[in-house]
Amino acid sequence: MKPKAIDLPEVNFSDWGDIRYLHLGTEWVQGSMKLDAPYEIELEYVQRMMAWLLFVESSSVVNRHAMQLGLGAATLTKFSRKTLRMRTTAIELNPQVVAACRGWFKLPADDAKLRVVIADAGVEIRKPQWLGTVDALQVDLYDHEAAAPVLDSEDFYADCRALLTEDGAMTVNLFGRSSSYARSLEQIVNVFGADAVWAFKPTREGNTVVLAHRTPQHPKRPVLAERAQTIQTRWRLPATKWLRVFKALNP
Repeated sequence: MKPKAIDLPEVNFSDWGDIRYLHLGTEWVQGSMKLDAPYEIELEYVQRMMAWLLFVESSSVVNRHAMQLGLGAATLTKFSRKTLRMRTTAIELNPQVVAACRGWFKLPADDAKLRVVIADAGVEIRKPQWLGTVDALQVDLYDHEAAAPVLDSEDFYADCRALLTEDGAMTVNLFGRSSSYARSLEQIVNVFGADAVWAFKPTREGNTVVLAHRTPQHPKRPVLAERAQTIQTRWRLPATKWLRVFKALNP
């Protein structure tokens, strides 16, 4: 018996001023890129997906492995590979999204430090080759209507935790008209433990980024402030502002 075909949405883009937006068959924005700065991060919530940088020494970043579940407009993938110079893996279900990112959003070709895997993220991350190898896991999985996360269960978050190195962290975007932030947060806490979870306040658009460590980390405020300044100076992310809207769930 042949496997059931997956009905994937049409992929297209639109330009507004100096910003290019990715769409999956609707007007909902699934990602963006500055046309004159294609390797920068334009959207506020996507910038916050890099908050794991607050918990590591900047000199160690280049030796770490980043993985994105859901390619979007390849913003996080490009930033991890081109700006941070990390080994980077992205897992994306829709081959049209990969083609669009290569054609319209400056996603580089695979090389020794970049791999884009066309697969169902929920299945792919269970493969033994990935377990315990990921230092920075970034989860942004939404369907074409952006109604709720596609994968959002305790079993899924347990699989995510199993990917992480001992000092690794997951950042996840929680957004959607029919999703429940409280329910999603509860499932993450049940897997990672309240001591391991940090959360931002929602953006104006309603995106809430949650960070969960495999091993709880609670650096002193001066350490976080110093790292935030380094992040802002070196990689042009607004990390000093993050500290005003980013808190440990169980300080």
